[in-house]
Amino acid sequence: MDILIVEDDINIIMILEKIVKERNLGNVIDYVQDGSLAKERINTLNPNVVLVDVLMPGKDGITLVEEVKKENPDIQFIMISQVTSKDMIGKAYEKGVEYYVTKPINAVEIESVIKKVKEKINISSTLNKIQNLIGDNSKKDTVNKENYEVKIKRIMHNIGIMGEAGSKDIINITKYLLETEKSISNITMKELLKKFSDNPKSMEQRLRRAAKNGMTNIANLGIEDYMNEYFIEYSNGLYNFEQVKAEMDYIRDKSSKKGKVNLKKFIDSMVFYCKR
Repeated sequence: MDILIVEDDINIIMILEKIVKERNLGNVIDYVQDGSLAKERINTLNPNVVLVDVLMPGKDGITLVEEVKKENPDIQFIMISQVTSKDMIGKAYEKGVEYYVTKPINAVEIESVIKKVKEKINISSTLNKIQNLIGDNSKKDTVNKENYEVKIKRIMHNIGIMGEAGSKDIINITKYLLETEKSISNITMKELLKKFSDNPKSMEQRLRRAAKNGMTNIANLGIEDYMNEYFIEYSNGLYNFEQVKAEMDYIRDKSSKKGKVNLKKFIDSMVFYCKR
């Protein structure tokens, strides 16, 4: 795995290089000490992972992440900074950072987050290979169908909605989309729900209520711990991070507006997680 470091402090660069090398986490292919030069270097070297600081001369790290992600969403960013502002950390996640690590450097934490990012890259690579395989449908079924319900229930358990009235609806719809290989983007929610209920409006209300309660649970996790693994995973996976942040502000009485759920994104993301 190729790693590029974007950091203006040479001492931090040397520490990170040492951690990566000694713990066999990948290859540090280069480092850049000026944010304005980093994007071109990233485009040239095409690393798997970029370790980037927030405060950089020339261009700040969050702007850099946003610009690179628009052109190359597969590159994974780990932000390492002495800035501990929750608003700043939230903005970093919103722009596409996978993990945010605060200084001083902790070797165990660096190792942990790089390994998690590496695992995500490997899963995505495997999924792409499976999707690109040319074979009969029975092979696809063997790969995909076996543990659908188990995976769906695990996700719902992680976001605390297993006991919701809409949980069974989520299972049925997600399994249907997986097993038929249909895309929710090609059908309206009303058309989809009519396949399961004579009262699609009532079913949609159950689904939306369950998904919204999941968002509230994730927002509460983020308030307690911005580095909670479920918060990091689902706040920008099942939901739109800006809406989760709005829900967090509402819970903390900083805003009168609650976060909103995009039901199609929620269901589509459930399908994506089950395919991983």
